[in-house]
Amino acid sequence: MFTFERNVVGVASAALLGACATQMSGSQTPSRGPDLARAASAQEVAVWDISIPPSGAGLPAGTGTPKQGEAVYIAQCQACHGPKGVGKPADPLVGGVGSLATANPVRTVGSYWPYATTLFDYTRRAMPITNTQSLTNDEVYAVTAYLLYLNGIIGENAEMNAKTLPQVKMPNRDGFIDMSGVK
Repeated sequence: MFTFERNVVGVASAALLGACATQMSGSQTPSRGPDLARAASAQEVAVWDISIPPSGAGLPAGTGTPKQGEAVYIAQCQACHGPKGVGKPADPLVGGVGSLATANPVRTVGSYWPYATTLFDYTRRAMPITNTQSLTNDEVYAVTAYLLYLNGIIGENAEMNAKTLPQVKMPNRDGFIDMSGVK
């Protein structure tokens, strides 16, 4: 009996939806569609076409040090990633070195990410999560430098910019296989 009642309700629901669709598609035809298939303008593409490859091609002008980055981190990142990148409520950004081959790997900037340029790219594009793309290039270089410093990858006086950032050798750089040329 239960199966029969459920099927009757399902048929009635489908009939109601069909009637609504028929009624709504009646004589009112929109004069113009929602522009879902229009080509994006060059300006619209430029706003989002900010990818930075491992080579660093396309890195913008700017500079930042770990000391400058600490201030940016405290103001813009610490609420989600915890003091000094330890995590909570969001993922940790520091630590985890040597944990990738264990049962509980900790994937952080220092233990997992293969390129420092990826850190810059991701931070510039997606952080802070509540106001993406709001950091200046100098702030992104600075917070990148701070996170690299906290992970023991660069010294406290290092300066990150378009020339120095691609030269940073990340601990897990050789832990990935380049599949870009594979078809």
